[in-house]
Amino acid sequence: MSNQKVPFNWPHMTGKELYYIAQSHFNGALAGDGPFTKRCHEWLEAETGSSKALLTHSCTAALEMAALLLNIGPGDEIIMPSYTFVSTANAFVLRGGIPVFVDIREDTLNIDEKLIEAAITPRTKAIAVVHYAGVACEMDAIMDIARRHDLKVVEDAAQGVQATYKGRVLGSIGDLGAYSFHETKNVISGEGGALLVNAEEHIQRAEIIREKGTDRSRFFRGQVDKYTWQEVGSSFLPGELIAAFLWAQLEEAETITGQRLETWQRYHELLAPLEAGRLLRRPIVPGECRHNAHMYYVLLNSEKAREAMLDEFKRQGISAVFHYVPLHSSPAGRRYGRVHGEMAVTNKQSARLLRLPLWVGLTNAQQDRVVETLRGIGPAA
Repeated sequence: MSNQKVPFNWPHMTGKELYYIAQSHFNGALAGDGPFTKRCHEWLEAETGSSKALLTHSCTAALEMAALLLNIGPGDEIIMPSYTFVSTANAFVLRGGIPVFVDIREDTLNIDEKLIEAAITPRTKAIAVVHYAGVACEMDAIMDIARRHDLKVVEDAAQGVQATYKGRVLGSIGDLGAYSFHETKNVISGEGGALLVNAEEHIQRAEIIREKGTDRSRFFRGQVDKYTWQEVGSSFLPGELIAAFLWAQLEEAETITGQRLETWQRYHELLAPLEAGRLLRRPIVPGECRHNAHMYYVLLNSEKAREAMLDEFKRQGISAVFHYVPLHSSPAGRRYGRVHGEMAVTNKQSARLLRLPLWVGLTNAQQDRVVETLRGIGPAA
């Protein structure tokens, strides 16, 4: 056994982050919405084609802004997968909304679009989709359902920066999209996120909600002679130091994504024989989706096999992890949400999923150790 540990994640720096942070200080701009924030906004709008991009202090904040923009209130229902991070549901629950959990697809682990329509009631206000592992949901079908039932669509694209669906960037397809720049994501700023406003009627309110409920943004553009409290809001914007760090990452986003894709593809090729031997299942990426190598996961044959594998990885000094505990089975999920239909796929896949180390700089030798450990899965697993 090697004594050298293989971490699950290691935050990548491009080399310019600290210089840009120092530049922010030299310019006397440390609070939010300074020059680096503007550059990040422009990059995101150009990259996604979104009408407006607004940096936030987290993807959670972007989702909370989305709930405010959609006027979610007590009793409003939001259809979403249960296999997601708590923020997807929390954002709406904070407004009194009710998450309605539906099952996921066997292949991508995304919300099963064929189950959405049956979950719609007169109280349904929105559909919140989650692009798991940077692989797109079936957005054409989902947008069609939303149009026919006059519903809004929120894309939780926390894992989806630089991934696409039929050529369209994730986060830019629904009414609103949310990105994460948390240190475990591809492009990072420690904490941080962004709201993509794709429906132009939301732009002005989005700026107001993000600025504590004031029209401060319009004031600084000279559109009003003073700014005042307009409606409910909060301090959702990040400081300029976060934006400076993020700008260094966005400048190199294509390179970062390319390097991650190379590592992802190498895993995929090395693990093909184990899939052929029915020891595990590799990720499935539909042809219309271009993913971003946010993560590499495998599905083992049982929860027991996963627990044994996690123990073995730990003995080998390799940090591999499971992912979400489905929200519908959590105490808060049972308290605040409800389930529509069976959750058989969610329960089965979440119990078998194992995430492997993947970060810029992961070496071939480290990958080989991970794969060699996986080869130890017994045929009975």
